[in-house]
Amino acid sequence: MIAKRTMGATGLAVSELGLGAAALGNLYAPISDVAAADTVAAALAGGIGLVDTAPLYGFGLSERRVGDAVRGSRAIVSTKVGRLLCPAPDADPGAERHGFRSPMRFAPRFDYSYDGVLRSHDDSLQRLGLPRVDLLLVHDIGRLTHGAEADRRLGELIDGGGLRALARLRDEGAVRAIGLGVNEVEVCLDLLPHVGLDVILLAGRYTLLEHEALDRFFPAAAAAGVSVLIGGPYNSGVLAAPPGADGRYDYGPTPAAIVARVEALRGVCQRHNVPLAAAALHFVLAHPRVASVIPGARSANEMRANLAHHARIVPAALWRDLRDAGLVRADAPLPA
Repeated sequence: MIAKRTMGATGLAVSELGLGAAALGNLYAPISDVAAADTVAAALAGGIGLVDTAPLYGFGLSERRVGDAVRGSRAIVSTKVGRLLCPAPDADPGAERHGFRSPMRFAPRFDYSYDGVLRSHDDSLQRLGLPRVDLLLVHDIGRLTHGAEADRRLGELIDGGGLRALARLRDEGAVRAIGLGVNEVEVCLDLLPHVGLDVILLAGRYTLLEHEALDRFFPAAAAAGVSVLIGGPYNSGVLAAPPGADGRYDYGPTPAAIVARVEALRGVCQRHNVPLAAAALHFVLAHPRVASVIPGARSANEMRANLAHHARIVPAALWRDLRDAGLVRADAPLPA
């Protein structure tokens, strides 16, 4: 049975292992509806009670598949706002668009305004076919996504009422918790003072490879009473790829320095007969602010592998060896 952790003041208990559903939107390569349904079924059967999706993931395809798969279950569903899907009849369903190969002929348009957030929430309910979502997160706000437009988009969210719309949905009971779903730390620090966020889903920025979130992010989240969900614990796959395989890092090719660090991590894990992916999951769950870790999966076998990694017993000596080798920071919380 997968343990549950409570997210701050919300009282909402989530399984400490979740399912990230980007791959169910045909991230990089298509999968069938059957494979998507089997992936979610394997997650639910294994005790996972948290599934995270977004309108961007396959331009509605992931939300549709998630809704079909969890309907009638007690799964907690997380989705996102910040992009509206507009009809794109000329879109090539076989081409890769924004990283997805989806048959859904829609295109994303950014909108973090009050009306945009409310419309996005309504549209997601329609695609999911569910009466409510539990977590509603602002997606990809910040300079990493928006570059020179970042300040304008942030103003749209703060001054244009996007945050007010989120708070309204929570206050009215339409959603149980609100927060951010981002791949960067700086925008989290910018937004924490502005609204009572419940949770931040931080993807790829706190892993066995990246520890900078320890410096300012986790202290700020603790001071604000905000719980943390960790997405991308394998850094886009490089920490879960078999030895010698070309795993992605941050959605792209893996730099040589990262390859060397991964091999050093793998070497320590192999000495203790622990898969590197298992160590990656257990490492992030050791932080007291983390409520759940949410790796992705594109098949039932990948989902069962995540479940096995989570269930793996990792000896304390492995963590000591990683610390002694300088592969994890001295101030990083480690599993007991």
